[in-house]
Amino acid sequence: SRPWSLLTSRFSLLRLLSNVVPACPLLSIKPKRGLVDEKLEIVVRYLRPKHDVTLHSVHQSEDKDFWEAFGHYVSDDNGTVTVAKDASLSGTYVGVEAMGLMWSLRPVPGSRAGLRLRKKDVLLPLVFHISVHDGHVSQGFTQLTPLVSLVIERWYMAPGVQRFDIQEGDVRGTLFIPPGPGPFPGVLDMWGGGGGLVEYRAALLASHGFASMALEYLSPSNLKKVQVNVNYFETAYQILQNHAMVQRDRLALLGLSFGSSVTFFMAAYSKIIQPQCCVCVSGCHIPVIKSSVEETFDDLNNKIRIENNQLIWRDVILPIPTDPTLKVDVGQITCPVLLVVGGDDQNWPTLESAEDIQQIMEKAGNRHLLQVLIYPSAGHLIEPPYSPHHRATNFIVQEGKNKVVLLWGGQAKPHADAQEDSWEKILAFLQQHLYHATPQAKL
Repeated sequence: SRPWSLLTSRFSLLRLLSNVVPACPLLSIKPKRGLVDEKLEIVVRYLRPKHDVTLHSVHQSEDKDFWEAFGHYVSDDNGTVTVAKDASLSGTYVGVEAMGLMWSLRPVPGSRAGLRLRKKDVLLPLVFHISVHDGHVSQGFTQLTPLVSLVIERWYMAPGVQRFDIQEGDVRGTLFIPPGPGPFPGVLDMWGGGGGLVEYRAALLASHGFASMALEYLSPSNLKKVQVNVNYFETAYQILQNHAMVQRDRLALLGLSFGSSVTFFMAAYSKIIQPQCCVCVSGCHIPVIKSSVEETFDDLNNKIRIENNQLIWRDVILPIPTDPTLKVDVGQITCPVLLVVGGDDQNWPTLESAEDIQQIMEKAGNRHLLQVLIYPSAGHLIEPPYSPHHRATNFIVQEGKNKVVLLWGGQAKPHADAQEDSWEKILAFLQQHLYHATPQAKL
C-alpha cells in the first residue's frame, strides 16, 4: 500500500504544480497560409499572468532586405495575449491592431535607405517569422531566443488561380484567371509611372473572382520600347475582352496614379474601350501623356520641387487649369467611377483634382456616376490592405539617371486604415458593377 500512496501523493503534487507553473507558451496563428488581405488571428497562451512580452514579425524581401514589426503586450489574468483584442503599448504600432505586425513593417535598423516592399514573383508567398519574446524588446531580435515562434505564408494568388504571359504585338502583360469554369468579369490593371510589369494586385483580384490583366506600358529599362499611346491601351483592352475565359461585356479599368490618368482618358474618349466601370486610385484628370515617355518625364522634371532632399511632384499641375481643353472631359464618362484619394498625397494633386472632377461631372449631369473616397492623412501609394506604408522611397525616372527619393506622403496608421477600407470598397464596387449590374452600351 505504501508505494501506491506515494504514487498518489506525487500525482497530487503534479496537479498542484500545474496550477502554479504555466506550460510552455503556445502561439496560435490562423490562417498560417492565406491571402495577403485575410486578417490574422494571433493568440499567445500559457504565459504567466501580467507577463510583459513582445510579438515580433520579420520578413526577408526578394531583394534580400529584412523588414520587421513588433508590439509590446501584457498578458491578461489567464496568461493570454489576443492581438485582435489587446492593445500594444508601444513598438512599431500602438493600440488594438489585429494586423499591426503586417502594416507597420519597416526596414530593420541599418538597412539601405529608401526601400519599398513589393512582391515580384507572385508564384511564391510572402514568408513571415512571427515570434514571442520575454519582456518588452525593441532591438537586437536576432540575438534573442524567442519563447515560441511560427512561420506563416501570405499569398497574392489563391489556389487554382492561373497565370498567363501576354505577348501580342507590342502589348506586354500578365493575365490571371480565377479558379472555376468561367468565363469571368475582367479587369485591366494599370500601375503608375514607375513602369515595369507589376502583377500582385491583378493576382489578388483574380483570387477574388476577376480575370485580371496586369499591363506593362512603361518600361524603365528601355523607355523607347513602349510608347504611351491610345492604340496600345485599346489593343490591350481587346486582348482581355477577346479571351475565352473573360466576359467581354463585363470589363473594368483599374488604375493607380499615372494609370488613373490613362483610365480617365480612355473612359472619356475611346470608342474601343467601353468599360462597365472604372476604379481610379490616387489619380488625376490632367493629361500628362506626351508623345513619348521621355517627353512626359522631362516635362515633369522641369516642374518638381525638392524639400529635405525629397522630390515632390504634387505641384507640377497646380493650380488645376481652368481651360477645359487642358483637362480630360470627365463629363463624357458614361460608366460608374470609384475615385480613391489620399488627403496627404504629396506626389499628385489628387484632392484638388477630385474636387474639379466632381464640378465637371455635376455640370455635365453625370455626377451620379461618381463615388469619391477621401482618406485624410493617407498618402499616394494606396495599395492592397496590410501592405506597409512608404512615406518616401527611391524612384528611378529614366535609365542612366541617378536614383531620386520621391515623397509619397501619408502617416502609417491612417494610411493602413485607408488601404483596408478602400480595398473592401473596391471589391464591392467591382462586384456590384461587373457581377450584379446589367451591362449597358456606352452612350
